[in-house]
Amino acid sequence: MELRQLRYFVKTCELRSMGRAALELQLATSALSQQISRLESELSTRLLQRSSTGVTPTDAGLAFLQQAQLTLRHADEAVRAAQQARLAGHVSIGLPPTTSSVLGVPLMQAMAERYPEVRLHLVEALSGHLGVMLGARQLDLAVLFQTDTARRWSVLPLLDEKLFVIARADLPGLPKGPQVRIARLGALPLILPSASHGLRATLAAAFARARVAPRVVTEIDGLALLMDAVRAGLGATIQPGAATARLGDDRLVQVRIADAQVGRLNLLASLSDDELSPAALAARVVLSDVARRLVREGRWAGATLHEN
Repeated sequence: MELRQLRYFVKTCELRSMGRAALELQLATSALSQQISRLESELSTRLLQRSSTGVTPTDAGLAFLQQAQLTLRHADEAVRAAQQARLAGHVSIGLPPTTSSVLGVPLMQAMAERYPEVRLHLVEALSGHLGVMLGARQLDLAVLFQTDTARRWSVLPLLDEKLFVIARADLPGLPKGPQVRIARLGALPLILPSASHGLRATLAAAFARARVAPRVVTEIDGLALLMDAVRAGLGATIQPGAATARLGDDRLVQVRIADAQVGRLNLLASLSDDELSPAALAARVVLSDVARRLVREGRWAGATLHEN
């Protein structure tokens, strides 16, 4: 016996019509009738008397109706009690700068709405540093771009990001058109993170495959200053589309890297489930939900949901 069968039976008794009950329950009349018949079969008694003018409960149906209504009321009270229980605690979450520019505020808003008693500690840092903090148990979870598979972490592939050449429209040598292959970027003055940054390693491998040496004019390990330099026209950079989320600068253009292997996988990494508090487990679900919603709504430039 299922709660939904009780709800179906109670609604049918209230409306005295299988058709009207099916309409309100958003079911086909045949499906509702089948569920009631299964309930009667399980109880080995007739609950409803069917006629051309509608349905009425039998004596057994009237007795069952009273108890069914009581059961449903208790079930509804249990649901309300669970929903009103305040999950409390503290959660530390690490986000790389480009990720936090898109995900940070929506994540805070979603957590405040769903779990107002949970206090967030957000850390914005390079992916490699966040991995070190996670390993040192200074974070509960973090969005990373690469992980140490030897660590006892829970890792969920979250989304894939395309990379873009980002520069002022008047920068000499900037490729024209919506996309470009990385082999054509050898002469372009680039402002990139240093070798300690995971994105730099991805780009170095891509340039090596294309047998092109990049022309790196400046290295900056900080997204805000790096993008300031790009806006000043000192060079172009190669970043995910999220890098421009906080800028809103019409002078900047984005040209997508067309090479299939040039992109970045975002991973949601956390301590193992048995090490996470209930608040941290809840925050992990919220972070994943928010990230996927932003991608589906087109609010995460160049990102697609990862296909496992």
